[in-house]
Amino acid sequence: MRVLLVYPDHPVTFWSLKHAVKFISKEANFPPLGLLTVAALLPEDWEKRLIDMNVQPLGDSDIEWADYVFVSAMSIQRQSAAKVIKRCARLGVTTVAGGPLFTSSWEDFEGVDHLLLGEAEDTLPAFLEDLRTGGAKRIYRPDGWADMGRSPIPLWGLVDMKKYASMNVQYSRGCPFNCEFCDITQLYGHKPRTKTGHQVLAELDGLHAHGWRGGVFFVDDNFIGNRRKLKAEMLPDLIAWQRERKYPFDFHAEASIDLADDEELMSMMVEAGFRAVFVGIESPNDMSLSECSKFQNRNRDMVESVAKIQSYGLQVQGGFIVGFDNDPPSIFDSQIDFIAKSGIVVAMVGLLNAPRGTRLYKRLQRENRLLKDMSGDNTDFTMNFIPKMDTTQLIEGYEKVVNAIYSPREYYERVRLFLRRYKPPRKSRPRLRFVHIRALLRSMWVLGMKREGRLYYWKLFFWSLTRRPKLFPLAVVFAIYGFHFREVLGT
Repeated sequence: MRVLLVYPDHPVTFWSLKHAVKFISKEANFPPLGLLTVAALLPEDWEKRLIDMNVQPLGDSDIEWADYVFVSAMSIQRQSAAKVIKRCARLGVTTVAGGPLFTSSWEDFEGVDHLLLGEAEDTLPAFLEDLRTGGAKRIYRPDGWADMGRSPIPLWGLVDMKKYASMNVQYSRGCPFNCEFCDITQLYGHKPRTKTGHQVLAELDGLHAHGWRGGVFFVDDNFIGNRRKLKAEMLPDLIAWQRERKYPFDFHAEASIDLADDEELMSMMVEAGFRAVFVGIESPNDMSLSECSKFQNRNRDMVESVAKIQSYGLQVQGGFIVGFDNDPPSIFDSQIDFIAKSGIVVAMVGLLNAPRGTRLYKRLQRENRLLKDMSGDNTDFTMNFIPKMDTTQLIEGYEKVVNAIYSPREYYERVRLFLRRYKPPRKSRPRLRFVHIRALLRSMWVLGMKREGRLYYWKLFFWSLTRRPKLFPLAVVFAIYGFHFREVLGT
């Protein structure tokens, strides 16, 4: 059997970092981890190819080569995925689709021949058995949640690692929290399920054997969801692995704000090589946090919590939302003030949207406030429901926030504030490569000569070079990130 695995095009969004990765001559931020894992679940004797449309085009000849085309996508890739499915139908090639987009919206894709909903570890074996016996069904639904212990090592050999800025792995699925707007518990459950430390280290061994050195992102929606097991098993193994190999990887992860309450956990993560965490802060307004059931963020000084995480040597990236029913007119100034005080350089502020199937979606449906499906891009100035605040006031306020935090003067000042506070871990040793020198030169030309905000770029350049020379590479990275964010947000 010949199988073509296709990852649809991902539009240029805040987190795509497509304008930034070009500075280091990369095509995309991450490879499609889900499809690489699916490939490893397929029979070994099947011939497999993978096309990530974000790094290479998909030709008709690629589709015609295959007996089956497997497609996986997120909601932001809806349009591209639909086009791929239509092309396969036109060329007479059978399609198999799965992943978050199809699990949540399978009714929208009548042209797909076989739909594997939920987690592939559960649904793919049944499909393969039915295929073998000639009775493959159109829809396969999971019975409960998959055993992460059955998840294989992704087939890294199917991608050209040189085209990506970072690699990615997964340790856990599921989240113990129940935020109203989030679909993670719908997709993966409330109880975090984890791989064994042996599994994760085997995946890292695979990356290492393929020559990868650099950033590795743990894609878990809450890496610290099962902190007892994390501290007792995973992190000690990871620390030993990194020490033995002289820290070839810098790790990044997503975590909840209560990470700040566990000093032992923060210390272990830094010791293991974690350098940054993304935290869903959402709002400085307590009523809005209560509205969306973000209880882990309530009754705490979140600026202080962010500062504590930063003090351990972890960069904090933040997610923020405006558009809650309980947001007052002052929310826009409050968001601007919080982000400025916290020193969070990478701050994604988005308009609230309701993913299909979430508690928010169901509530808005009952209230007859839904308008359409969300685009998947929370920074595209659109909402899929009628907000309580006047829509014009909300959009103008949102625009005020993004203009304030990403205009060159404010953005570069926030970078300097963070760099003044930040104490990088002693084990953090930037690896200088030719691509980094080229990125520096490109930044000097594009940001220092051609673009608006040139003066602020050079101020940061010489300030970091003279005051915090060890952090100079990080200052340049932040300058490049800022360029991407301004391009995406139109600031």
